[in-house]
Amino acid sequence: MTTTATTDTGPADPGKVDPAVLKTAFVLIVGALAVVFDTTIVSVALHELAGDLHTSVATIQWVMTGYLLALAVAVPLSTWALGRFGGKRVWMFSLVVFLVGSIGSSLAWNAGSLIGWRVVQGLGGGLMLPVMTTLIMQAAAGRALGRTTTWVALPALLGPICGPLVGGAIITHLSWRYMFWVNVPFCLVGLALAAVFLTTDTPPATPPRLDRWGLVLFAPAIVALILALSDAGAHAGFARTDVTVPLAIGLVCLAAFTFHALRRPEPLIDIRLLRSRSVGSSSAVLFLSGFALYGAMLLLPLYYQQVRGVTALTAGVMLVPQGIGTLLSRQIAGPLTDRIGARSIAVVGFLVTAVATVPFCFADARGDSWILALWLVIRGMGLGAITMPVMTASYVGLNRGQIAHSSVLTRTTQQVGGSFGTAVLAVVLEAALASRSAGHAAGAFHVAFWWATGFALLAIVPCAWLPGRKQVRAAAAAAR
Repeated sequence: MTTTATTDTGPADPGKVDPAVLKTAFVLIVGALAVVFDTTIVSVALHELAGDLHTSVATIQWVMTGYLLALAVAVPLSTWALGRFGGKRVWMFSLVVFLVGSIGSSLAWNAGSLIGWRVVQGLGGGLMLPVMTTLIMQAAAGRALGRTTTWVALPALLGPICGPLVGGAIITHLSWRYMFWVNVPFCLVGLALAAVFLTTDTPPATPPRLDRWGLVLFAPAIVALILALSDAGAHAGFARTDVTVPLAIGLVCLAAFTFHALRRPEPLIDIRLLRSRSVGSSSAVLFLSGFALYGAMLLLPLYYQQVRGVTALTAGVMLVPQGIGTLLSRQIAGPLTDRIGARSIAVVGFLVTAVATVPFCFADARGDSWILALWLVIRGMGLGAITMPVMTASYVGLNRGQIAHSSVLTRTTQQVGGSFGTAVLAVVLEAALASRSAGHAAGAFHVAFWWATGFALLAIVPCAWLPGRKQVRAAAAAAR
């Protein structure tokens, strides 16, 4: 059983979001903003952290990698924790853990302590994000899923716009330690709102048992895969033992987990949901969307810095138009998903993303920055038309108990897809740079952007299996 701040009475108009669902979303989003801003703020500060803590960039990158690995460990625990303790308790516990990790990070005395506190943050954040999604979607109870998903996706949309700007300003004018204090108000206000507005569920008569073997297999599998892909991206190559060994371990553990989960009545994550058209197709599309979103997010700031010679803060400002485009498209994509389903919207989104990436396949150091900014707005609108409809599709036709498992499945596939896309495009870019003489970096980026365009077009293929108009209307009718 989980927690919501809503009642069982549906809205009078099934096309509108129940005000009680909006209240639940607002309460949860306030706390979730701490996680999103933290991730995007820290990403612009690694160089300064290495200098201030007197360590190498190779060591300080574990500030990000350690956080992501802890995030991966905590995500699968969310389904069991929700059933065992209820949504309000799990949400407030994860906020406290993230708050403690943030304060500890701000007081870190060396690189090792900072990495350790970042791991604590990752454990809290890994619980928060799937719990937030689950509670909001359970409160919606299958009604107006597209509009509801626009609220679920709001933190992820605001982060890329505000995070780099706030992080760049703090690094430029204050100490890096203030980056982590940005999280504190969100955590404190989020705790206060949750204490007042979320209701505590009565514990189930028979609490679910933790699938220990599932955790022992799944957590190392995802950690090993993300570690391998992170190393591949950092060193721009897959033919390394620090890539191949964890990659092999991750694949073996993932295969063993799959075998275990298919035989267990109540597994840690119910991967049998992948047989569902909505969950299976959404997971495949979200995996490939990682190439279009996260992979290109590696290329774009590097292009502005290495080809156009701007600072890290300026590069962050240059990427704001893409975030604005994503924010704008959510106003259209959500309601349209409720009316016509995710399939056609996602196809158009990937096409727009691919077309808007093509100008960067020809851009050099002297191109018009305003024209590129306009294309970034269009590209952001395409990305916004992908993420929200596909997230919505992953919940079509599911009952209340299946929502938590779907949240973990889709978040995990998107995270692994993002890591894989980043690693592949880093290898492509490095190979292209190595084959060109100094001063010809623009040509190498052209090659990498063509690959990113191709990946966006490839992702259209699994979109054919996403739920269409008939499936969405049938699920909404059943929910009423």
